[in-house]
Amino acid sequence: MKKATDRRGFIQKALALTSGAIVLSKTGFSLNRVDKPVKPMIKNIKPLGFQWETQDPFLFCVHHEDAFPKGNEKMGPATSLQGRDIGQDFILKDGWRMYHGKTVPGFPGHPHRGFETITIVRKGMVDHSDSLGASGRYGNGDVQWMTAGKGVLHSEMFPLLNQDKDNPLELFQIWLNLPRKNKLVEPHFSMLWNESLPKKTFIDVNGGKTRVEVVSGKLKNLQAPAPPPNSWAADPNNEVSIWNIRMEANSTWTLPKAKSGINRTLYFYQGKELQIDDKKLPHYHSAEIEPDVDLVLKSGSDESYILLLQGKPMNEPVVQHGPFVMNNRQEIQQAFKDYQDTQFGGWPWKNSAPVHPRTRGRFAIHADGKKEFRS
Repeated sequence: MKKATDRRGFIQKALALTSGAIVLSKTGFSLNRVDKPVKPMIKNIKPLGFQWETQDPFLFCVHHEDAFPKGNEKMGPATSLQGRDIGQDFILKDGWRMYHGKTVPGFPGHPHRGFETITIVRKGMVDHSDSLGASGRYGNGDVQWMTAGKGVLHSEMFPLLNQDKDNPLELFQIWLNLPRKNKLVEPHFSMLWNESLPKKTFIDVNGGKTRVEVVSGKLKNLQAPAPPPNSWAADPNNEVSIWNIRMEANSTWTLPKAKSGINRTLYFYQGKELQIDDKKLPHYHSAEIEPDVDLVLKSGSDESYILLLQGKPMNEPVVQHGPFVMNNRQEIQQAFKDYQDTQFGGWPWKNSAPVHPRTRGRFAIHADGKKEFRS
């Protein structure tokens, strides 16, 4: 009898270690389903400032939104600049900023090494000039994707072309890291013209519309134009996606899942309220989300505008000092030395903040002589 009792006690102790998966009853053993804890679909919610935090492989994103006034004969603001810290004007005064510009708003010649800039212009125009002799004007939906690689000096100015009406500007500049093996590739830029970007409108069961523009990556049968050849986004296995999403008021859209292990963030930059599954995201907040599940997005009582950034992380060390992004401190020091010695090719323009003629349309002239023109 004692042996039987000991055996029963052993079984009961063993069963206790199974976390309740097996239950001993009077009639014998029964198997009960043990549900795993539900994983939250949103990992983190953060308020957005001037410079948005991003996840690897991205470095950061800046949202420029300026209500520039009418332009003068020099394509600068047709108003007084008194009270502004010219050359360092980042305070939003009267709805706009001069940034580092002294006559025309923008960013005069400055260097980069070791990463890429992706500039998405929703409103207004940007005049590009660089140390390789390349130049261009793009805007109103165009995207410039520049690989800085081993080093480039470039200028990004915001000419105020309209003299008879205001000149609103809105753009995103996204910094995408380069992997260690491509840090010192030759500089390069690609123009993704508005006309070439795939766009699709999805309609929910109530007739609500969601329009998605694909700057990078693939959405169902929409494939973005090819990024520069040495970009982390050039390998489809890295699932780098940049989508601009516009949802009508009270509309619903399901964001399709990506692969597990992908970093994925939604930036809610315009609208009153956005619901992600059962969570409400306030205006001008970001949400880091689980990548491998479909997520239902519901717009509030206003239109909602959302930027999606996603990609496979590089998982490499990042050391940034100003305009240079490398893998260690020694490489940063070398970047400064190379810039001082070579100016990354010099500056072929008459001044540090060149702008193109007012009447010039959208165009790009590349360092290899290739020319692109748009109306």
